[in-house]
Amino acid sequence: MRLLVTYMELREPPAGRPALPVPAAHLTVQPERLSVEDYLLLYREIGTPLTWDSRLHMPQAALVAFLSASSTTTFVPREAGRAIGLCEFDAADTEDTELTHFGLIPAAYGRRIGPWLLDTALRAVWREATRRIWLHTDTNDHPKAQATYRRAGFEIYKEQMEDFPD
Repeated sequence: MRLLVTYMELREPPAGRPALPVPAAHLTVQPERLSVEDYLLLYREIGTPLTWDSRLHMPQAALVAFLSASSTTTFVPREAGRAIGLCEFDAADTEDTELTHFGLIPAAYGRRIGPWLLDTALRAVWREATRRIWLHTDTNDHPKAQATYRRAGFEIYKEQMEDFPD
């Protein structure tokens, strides 16, 4: 499968803009260390419509290591206690943090939860040593993904066609 992959980066902390308000009173978000089972259930619920599969192909030991690494931070929004999304960062490089996965379950679409989750997570994860936060998105991602990233301050720095196994 050939997809257009867009690489985006944020080079300024989001603290300069007003924080987005919580879109509903019963929403919370905080960093969590999910079990592999809970993580994969949520990953599948978010990612199946978007053809996410990279974590599904990881050996379990590698996934356990990634999820428990001090460089991994996963913000989980919850609605009335139920996980409805994730915003996952890998800060293995202390200056460049990668936003590795970001998404919501389909039942949470269209309620402004995504922009709020992204804004909240970016504010929490940005450190003094951070040079940039970067991500890549592709043509299989949610149609509003790039617009959400742009509103959060991300700018495109590269686009290219890439081949992925079917």
